[in-house]
Amino acid sequence: MRSHIVAGAAAVLFGLSGQALAKVSPAEAAKLGNELTPVGAERGANASGTIPEWTGGLSTPPAEWRRGEIETNPFPDDKPLFVITRDNLDLYRDKLTDGHIRMIEQYGPDFFMPVYQSRRTAAFPEHVYEKSVENATSAELLDNGNGVRDTIMTSPFPIPQNGLEVIWNHILRYRGTEISFRSASATPQTDGSYNPVVNEYDYFFAYSRKGAELEEIDNKIFYLKTNTISPSSLAGTITVVHETLDQIRSPRLAWRYDSGSRRLRRSPNLAYETDLPNSSSLRSVDQKDMYNGAPNQYDWTLKGKREMYVPYNAYKLHGDAVEADDVIRPRHINQKLTRYELHRVWVVEATLRTGISHIYSRRVFYVDEDSWQILASEEYDAQGNLWRVSEAHNISYYSEPVFWTTMEMTYDLKAGRYYIDGLDDGFKPYDFTPGFRRNEFTASAARRAARR
Repeated sequence: MRSHIVAGAAAVLFGLSGQALAKVSPAEAAKLGNELTPVGAERGANASGTIPEWTGGLSTPPAEWRRGEIETNPFPDDKPLFVITRDNLDLYRDKLTDGHIRMIEQYGPDFFMPVYQSRRTAAFPEHVYEKSVENATSAELLDNGNGVRDTIMTSPFPIPQNGLEVIWNHILRYRGTEISFRSASATPQTDGSYNPVVNEYDYFFAYSRKGAELEEIDNKIFYLKTNTISPSSLAGTITVVHETLDQIRSPRLAWRYDSGSRRLRRSPNLAYETDLPNSSSLRSVDQKDMYNGAPNQYDWTLKGKREMYVPYNAYKLHGDAVEADDVIRPRHINQKLTRYELHRVWVVEATLRTGISHIYSRRVFYVDEDSWQILASEEYDAQGNLWRVSEAHNISYYSEPVFWTTMEMTYDLKAGRYYIDGLDDGFKPYDFTPGFRRNEFTASAARRAARR
């Protein structure tokens, strides 16, 4: 990592103590909603004004948008301020991730980064802001950081003291209370040819439901059911996941119904470095949602905060007129559809713990200060070489004030290929109020659904 860290906290390693780490004082928490936003970001603009003040985010949809429609671009007249290419890379190195530098060097001139005006659009419901302030003075890491206590609904540590707290902020960030959507993934060949896999995703966020109490949610963050729609060889495959808050005490529960064998089986290995299903071994399970699961395999170091060019406000990629063929290109996506902006991000480094096996020896995460969403990451092989680069292209959704991904991808620099998820060829918009019940996410419910 380069050393120019802006407004950084001291580096703190995870795993050195068996005791819970301290919550912040009421005096520190009083900064939330004042010089800090309710979720803990710096409210003010940066010194040069290139990062604006946060004024509430995109809390009101554009006038032309109607409920039930795909989110429209709130900034249709925005043009790139400049474009970072292989020719002018040296002018911007200090504000680029190592992964983006490598992508430009390896795949330029086709890989470039159009940089737009920075717009701090992240917004959440008022009751989420209230819980964020409450969490600040109550939340604590469990022994060895394998879980969190005295927190609910949203990120537990709006004023983080170490890297592990930042990662838990990402894992537990608010994404609504339930959601249903259809999405396609693909693993294009080096010539750009691809065969999409279409899945339906249904989420029930027990941890984030209004009025929920930690002791009532049975150690569950969320319940997830996926149903493969196509291709026909995979259609009918159903996966059910119960994501737990303390995965050491109560590991993630997962079941998979294989349409070929017509049997529902437990999937005890759906975690950590296991290949993500249908990813052609280009992405591990714990890279879904940029990072998920128990953080016990790594030591986590908070490197500080930096101003960096990162994916943001990806309404072009999200647009209803954009098809998979418009997005997919050989080796990387169509960069003309991307949007990068200057934002402040927390930088967290994960180093594999001694005696632990994982395909990634080191990982670096760039976490948005306004939403706790991981925007970009780098994954290193056992020899310490940069192997993969991941991006999350995000938007602020309108029907539920949530800042979340619309498209994710992991680029394999050795294979010259990538995994992409979030392709939306004519699919309906995300439904944030499908009306799910918790008992729809049991193994028996999945078995009944598979037999219909």
